[in-house]
Amino acid sequence: MTVLIKGGNVVDPKNNINDVLDILIEDDKIVKVEKNISNTADEVLDASGLCVMPGFIDMHVHLRDPGFTHKEDIITGCNSACAGGVTGLLCMPNTNPAIDSKETVEYIKEKAKNANAKVYITGCISKGLQGQEMCDFDELKASGVIALSDDGRPVKNAKMMTKALLEAKEKGLLVTSHCEDLDIIDGGIINDGEVSKQLNVKGMHRSSEDYITAREIILAETNNCRVHIAHVSTKLSTQLIREAKKRGVKVTAETCPHYFSLTEKEVLSKDANYRMNPPLREDDDVKAILEGVIDGTLDCIVTDHAPHAVEEKADFYKAPNGVIGMETSFSASNTYLVKTGKMTISDLVRVMSVNPANILGVEGGDLSVGSVADIAIADLDEEWIVDENKLHSKAKNAIYKGRKLTGKIKYTYLNGKRVFEDKSK
Repeated sequence: MTVLIKGGNVVDPKNNINDVLDILIEDDKIVKVEKNISNTADEVLDASGLCVMPGFIDMHVHLRDPGFTHKEDIITGCNSACAGGVTGLLCMPNTNPAIDSKETVEYIKEKAKNANAKVYITGCISKGLQGQEMCDFDELKASGVIALSDDGRPVKNAKMMTKALLEAKEKGLLVTSHCEDLDIIDGGIINDGEVSKQLNVKGMHRSSEDYITAREIILAETNNCRVHIAHVSTKLSTQLIREAKKRGVKVTAETCPHYFSLTEKEVLSKDANYRMNPPLREDDDVKAILEGVIDGTLDCIVTDHAPHAVEEKADFYKAPNGVIGMETSFSASNTYLVKTGKMTISDLVRVMSVNPANILGVEGGDLSVGSVADIAIADLDEEWIVDENKLHSKAKNAIYKGRKLTGKIKYTYLNGKRVFEDKSK
């Protein structure tokens, strides 16, 4: 099978390319990237006026499978991914059963064989995410896990976290940390600030995130290990990571589009679809996160895609935290970063594709000859209104529902095969 993508503006920051070029694909590999390719092909796509990029890699996704498939499953989650140009994703381990055994890993791998995105797997640090007994990292790695985390229930014990970092270093696994002190949170459901006071709702104090961020940096620095900080949302955490990087600490970090575009004021509506963990913060935090993405302190833009059923999100006070975002992540980032002149499209591809591939050590992130043909193609100027009922996830808790975004994924290729085409118009 050969595919020829003609006349698109190819953006490949890893190879310093931003030019109108053709791309020829044979089977699952890119074989030519140049002007005016004349080869015949089984499929020819006219990409004139469109932006052709390496597929995005989302390092923080909850597929809810096994155990919570009424919210999402591996197939629907990956359908949502490819509709957003995401060709690879790292799934989190807070499933049921949790991803703490080779059996659960094998289940995910088997189901993902037919999915429209590559599913990379995060195993638990502790058995059942209970923070009591370490998992068998050798078994998890042998079964196919590439990262470790107790995401959703952060590792409370610093001694266990230290041991996890050291063992992960030895075995070549990435530890990603959900930075939250549950004792400080103490039942809070939104940011602890003016809005929580106005609504008379218990808040989630920012020190919860900042304290564990500082702890992970200290542990990584003193033990010469690497650590990845998940979904950064505060001004201080961003500053702590920036200063640590300057000292040479092996720390990388991610954030989500809603943390640089929305504030806690959204929850004044008492719509639980604006509740997530960490919560939407304040203006100063949004500014700091934005600066952190722009200056490279925050390496990746992810989604923390967290589907919930409609009925679960119905009660603002009792609803679980989480929003979906894989179909809107690129569009939101293009809207708030590229179209505002804060970043170039090459910069955006770097934080959504190149950096995640490098941090995880997986294929993708470039459009080099010989590379896997995982490709996202977008109209950077198309405006669209997010309709949660037209998204591909089982869930409807879309963070940008009803908002106008600029930039739309039109086609996605996975291993050289077209897995998504926008037919909304």
